[in-house]
Amino acid sequence: MEIKIGVQHAPREIVVETNLEADAVADLVRGAGDLLELTDTKGRRVIVPVAKLAYVEIGSPSVGQVGFRG
Repeated sequence: MEIKIGVQHAPREIVVETNLEADAVADLVRGAGDLLELTDTKGRRVIVPVAKLAYVEIGSPSVGQVGFRG
């Protein structure tokens, strides 16, 4: 699942690829206190202050991607 996070006053969005389902991500965003914390598919954690969130875009599952992946 690809998650795009817009942060206020930041020129680029944060893109996180996670194994969570869309509803689980939405629940994390809704229930976040001061910090939104997500873990990507490689085990890296992304922590964003909730007060600085501009938007969170929850994409479709990443099944059937074609091309090179790092």
